[in-house]
Amino acid sequence: QVQLVESGGGLVQVGGSLRLSCVASGRAFSRYGMGWFRQAPGKEREFVAAISRSGAVTSYQDSVKGRFTISRVNAQNTVYLQMNSLKPEDTAVYYCAATEYSYGLKGYEYDYWGQGTQVTVSA
Repeated sequence: QVQLVESGGGLVQVGGSLRLSCVASGRAFSRYGMGWFRQAPGKEREFVAAISRSGAVTSYQDSVKGRFTISRVNAQNTVYLQMNSLKPEDTAVYYCAATEYSYGLKGYEYDYWGQGTQVTVSA
């Protein structure tokens, strides 16, 4: 079992930055691929970014490439999402997730989910 707790969300102006953190409880954090997803009001949850167990491989949704960076520190059981140049369309609840695969791009590939943290980008 893995429990995930996100933090770092908030209200930011267009063009600003936020860094989301997700801390995992339990052992063997490095055995899990990690991902970030988001869900805006009235929309389906969508993939944002993923990182492999070692951190060597990352993947991003096209709309966030060049603006968002996913990283992890296995010794601290933590995965981050650095978000720069934020846009109003980035407004959503952001979820951290863990997969027993090396990493995944689809929600159904993930086994554990956090409660989410709200990110609001004001125009």
